[in-house]
Amino acid sequence: MLLLAGVASCKKDNSAEETDLGPHTVQLEVPGNFPAAQQDLDNPLTAEGIALGRMLFYEVRLSGNNRISCASCHRQELAFTDGVALSTLGASGKKLERHAPALFNLAWEKTGLFWDGGSKNLESQAFGPLTSADEMHQDLLVMETELKQIPMYVALFKKAFGADITAANVVKALAQFQRTMISGTSRYDKYKRAESGGSLNAAELLGMELVNSKCKSCHSGELFTDDGYHNNGIDSTFSDDLDGIFQGRFRVSFDPADLGKFKTPSLRNVLLTAPYMHDGRFKTIDEVLDHYNSGIKASPTTDRLLYQNQGTVGIPLSATERGAIIAFLNTLTDDEFINNKKFNNPN
Repeated sequence: MLLLAGVASCKKDNSAEETDLGPHTVQLEVPGNFPAAQQDLDNPLTAEGIALGRMLFYEVRLSGNNRISCASCHRQELAFTDGVALSTLGASGKKLERHAPALFNLAWEKTGLFWDGGSKNLESQAFGPLTSADEMHQDLLVMETELKQIPMYVALFKKAFGADITAANVVKALAQFQRTMISGTSRYDKYKRAESGGSLNAAELLGMELVNSKCKSCHSGELFTDDGYHNNGIDSTFSDDLDGIFQGRFRVSFDPADLGKFKTPSLRNVLLTAPYMHDGRFKTIDEVLDHYNSGIKASPTTDRLLYQNQGTVGIPLSATERGAIIAFLNTLTDDEFINNKKFNNPN
């Protein structure tokens, strides 16, 4: 009996010891119709890191004035956009020069973040808004000090990273959480996977066919983006003001062929993420279709994929085709994603 008791005691102690070994690795739950997603070897996903990142995403202490969080400009009900063309919610109150991008399916981003790809990964990207004078305007050392004054955060960082609070681990946690923000439960997805609730009507099916024939060169695959950069003809000249922010990918690559090229956004949840383009200049999806139909401006770098009007610039669309495209785009709205409690404010 004593021997059995001793064995039981050892097993219990070992179990407790294993629980305290450190963070628990998790795998992304990838929708069946999506391409495979690779784990980030430098910042592997853990249950503890994801949970911490979620808290930090909504944490106003990440800003210099303790009033702004990541979620201030990335609202879940809008597929983590903000619904305005150019935000003035930053610490300076000045109008930003670029539209807040949607945040979902970021685990598949491989060619850079921001509209011009100026950041290579989610970890480095986070330092931009955190330290920008016109956004969160935070001193990273001050941020660390403020978070260290909260016992809960001290414990959570220790669980997630086995280390004290650092700015590097703040952005790692944010990146882990954002990689789990997967939108793949729209009606379209259910149609593709032959799941309940996945029926598409005739107009929506026509719209899907039109998107595949007229738009797939940029909005390709199940992610509805080629993860690339294109000049879609919204301008014909590209000012070098404000450190070249209007020059698009050229600002990063210095390749003249990249003038006016910006990152292709996904068509998923597109009816939730108005206004549109890198500067939010188009208020509605109808304005976007007007642009591609007859508003494209030619320049040396305007994408040749837009020359669909008998060899000239433009993508001709009839009224019926426009209606069908919008009907299909509506099937890409992911209500489950924008209401998923895994992504809402836990604080």
